[in-house]
Amino acid sequence: MRSKFVTSAGLLLYRHRRPLEVFLVHPGGPYWTKRDLGAWSLPKGEVCEGEDRLDAAKREFEEETGCAIDGEFRSLTPLKQPSGKVIHAWAIEGDCNPAELRSSLFSIKWPPKSGRMQEFPEVDRAAWFDVPEARRRVIAGQVGFIDQLASLLGVRATSES
Repeated sequence: MRSKFVTSAGLLLYRHRRPLEVFLVHPGGPYWTKRDLGAWSLPKGEVCEGEDRLDAAKREFEEETGCAIDGEFRSLTPLKQPSGKVIHAWAIEGDCNPAELRSSLFSIKWPPKSGRMQEFPEVDRAAWFDVPEARRRVIAGQVGFIDQLASLLGVRATSES
């Protein structure tokens, strides 16, 4: 029997610029088209049964962005979402070009009750944001990951020093 609560894993990619920048993705599909502030996310997804969480985070990052990431992964404290889902995340320094985004697709009936299946990208765009702007853009339940990264790197989360 499948658990009511899902476990997800993701990567918080960052790069040292002036100021520090983090890489976020915007969910694809018709429900997210007009949402911006508070709608972005770390590239993340569900951990399959028996799958290592870090392996799941790397797999999901590549599926959602088309960019494979490797290096020194720094574990962040997992965050429980209002839905009950727990997200495990790792910070990693690296780079990924948003202009080269290649996301996997998902299918849903759209428009609702039409009986027509349509495909949409899991992620429709990606961008680099400084820490204060990333905090404004990311889904509220994931702000803690950005704050943890800022603390880890000695950067003020609300305004760059």
